[in-house]
Amino acid sequence: MLAQQRQAAILERVRSTGGLRVSELAGEFGVSDMTIRRDLEALHERGLLAKVHGGATTAGPGSTDEPGFHAKSVRQLPEKAAIADRAAQLVRPGAAVALSAGTTTAELARRLVDVPGLTVVTNSLPVAEILHAGGRPDQTVVLTGGVRTPSDALVGPIAVGAVRSLHLDLLFLGVHGITERAGFTTPNLMEAETDRALVAAADRLVVLADHTKWGTVGISSIVELAAAHVLVSDDRLPPPARLVLGEQVGELIMVKATTGADRATRTPTSEGTAQ
Repeated sequence: MLAQQRQAAILERVRSTGGLRVSELAGEFGVSDMTIRRDLEALHERGLLAKVHGGATTAGPGSTDEPGFHAKSVRQLPEKAAIADRAAQLVRPGAAVALSAGTTTAELARRLVDVPGLTVVTNSLPVAEILHAGGRPDQTVVLTGGVRTPSDALVGPIAVGAVRSLHLDLLFLGVHGITERAGFTTPNLMEAETDRALVAAADRLVVLADHTKWGTVGISSIVELAAAHVLVSDDRLPPPARLVLGEQVGELIMVKATTGADRATRTPTSEGTAQ
């Protein structure tokens, strides 16, 4: 196989899986690790994929690129549904929880409409509308004020001020990107500040992110990986991501998008499992 043909095949494999290790690619194509590293370097220089320690992942968008809510809502639907199903199991009746803006947190909101006595704080217009339209009479929905972003989040000083006086049991945080160096990130500077206020107000942080978020970097970091008590993702998360996240987050939960969250696999880290 010519180098150009092999590189095209490598690019297709990385795009279909989200990320692969050098050793896996070397075994699959019957070449040395060094040959694969040269191939990855060539593809990385052309902006077609992102090199990470020990492998490669799909190339992310620009650090300030912020797709609208509708555009994101049609992506990775099975993964988001499975993640939301599993996350809903962490919510108890009567709890005070926060849901940040995002399409995965909106999926979670649809699964919380029947939870008795729930108080939900959110800076997401879609989340608030879902719970207002379908929620129980004994639920309370608190929508922060603020400036509206392309992703239908309310951000800025008004949103931050509304959150700082609150004390919450759980925060479900949707993120734009995840990397080992930058942690959990967003492409909107004011949204990062609002998200950090939500993190500070909650006893526990649960991050909801499908496999495509790995390797993507937004312009502003929200918190480091170790700040997450739980990360719920899907089983297409590439091996390099599993290794890094398994070592740094409190608990990594991966779900099977094809069969639903009832077959979720729990991978506790050295810090123990979530309660």
